[in-house]
Amino acid sequence: MPTTAHVSPDEIRKGFSKAMSDMYRDEVPLYGALMELVAETNTRVLDAEPSLAQQLQRTGEIQRLDMERHGAIRLGTATELATISRLFAVMGMQPVGYYDLTPAGVPVHSTAFRAVHEQALQTSPFRVFTSLLRLELIENPDLRAFAETALAKRSIFTPGALALIEQSEADGGLNPVDADEFIRQALETFRWHHTATVTGAQYQQLSDQHRLIADVVAFKGPHINHLTPRTLDIDQVQDAMPGKGITPKAVIEGPPRRNCPILLRQTSFKALDEPIAFTDAKGSHSARFGEIEQRGVALTPKGRALYDQLLNAARDALGAFPNEGNAARYMQLMEQHFQAFPDNYGQMREQGLAYFRYFVTEQGLAARGTADQPRTLEALIAAGHIDVEPLVYEDFLPVSAAGIFQSNLGDAAQSHYAANSNQAEFEKALGRRTIDELKLYGETQQRSIDECTQALLA
Repeated sequence: MPTTAHVSPDEIRKGFSKAMSDMYRDEVPLYGALMELVAETNTRVLDAEPSLAQQLQRTGEIQRLDMERHGAIRLGTATELATISRLFAVMGMQPVGYYDLTPAGVPVHSTAFRAVHEQALQTSPFRVFTSLLRLELIENPDLRAFAETALAKRSIFTPGALALIEQSEADGGLNPVDADEFIRQALETFRWHHTATVTGAQYQQLSDQHRLIADVVAFKGPHINHLTPRTLDIDQVQDAMPGKGITPKAVIEGPPRRNCPILLRQTSFKALDEPIAFTDAKGSHSARFGEIEQRGVALTPKGRALYDQLLNAARDALGAFPNEGNAARYMQLMEQHFQAFPDNYGQMREQGLAYFRYFVTEQGLAARGTADQPRTLEALIAAGHIDVEPLVYEDFLPVSAAGIFQSNLGDAAQSHYAANSNQAEFEKALGRRTIDELKLYGETQQRSIDECTQALLA
């Protein structure tokens, strides 16, 4: 059992998230400009929309807004994935969801490491979208063998990080000194490398197969390739980016703009072309970019099925990968098709399309025990004794993730892989099952209902 001398995993995660953000800001100055733009936008939105500010205050999201981040890394081997799962566990992060990106031409499958309880998420909502390269999709057997050999030679974790992971597992946690050292050691896994481990020709061979394969195989570690702050209005940020010297991608990924946001919307600036040294020559590599997200309400299985249906219909009607040339047409099609999805939280709740959190009101507490106090959830809501707020979506969308990856790898990087989801193989490499994110949302919603009924009716 953890002792009082141990730092909570949530606090370690919070410290690591800040250290990661500081490191990335030093390495990629444009990320700093992006952070400033997001902060300006969020302040403007909160000033203009008091009701939104009140909603975020009630749900606790206002406190986490300016520290909210997600990052992304790409790993090369099953051993790397299993070990990083242990590293994230020290910070209270578990693998949530399984994402197969091969249908979109990206040879990886992924999970998101994050906290799973709403209280832990309030302390730090830091998440890392973690992908594992699917070497079996490299068609050239000689190139596949070379990639396997190159990956087998590297160790992406410092000896200090490995020792502290083992210590945390044995002792049930880390003391403050060791927690600080763990953050420093773990950060090294995500640091940028200016030197490659392959020749220029080998890099080109890997890149010709798929630029993401080169990004994973050609370096001694899985540099963080982006960090993502959360904005309250992604359209404002997208429009303002050019004025800050930042070129955004053509299309915002995810659902169209709505009064009541759903799931996740993302945009980014193009990956930087950065100088690196191959083992035999100088060259360049592009992998790191800046991304922004706007999070909406989490959808139920019924809501998610409707979302997927409408998204697929819009993309089918477009008949091509969304890009600069068809961006306006794509957004028009998305808005047209998504008219079928209710843009009202009350309707979403009534139709069972989204998850919500329930909060006791002062009025409800004042009426507790009175003769005419309502006795059912719906009656308590109608009487104003319980407030209902949307439950924020904490996860990712495979089509959007692939769209972000592709826009930063270039259209030439697109490949065609058969849809061959292999969750069992991924979980074998991971060393455990991934967690069903919909189950987590259902549990959070039910906990909030139970707390309300306990407070008002017990």
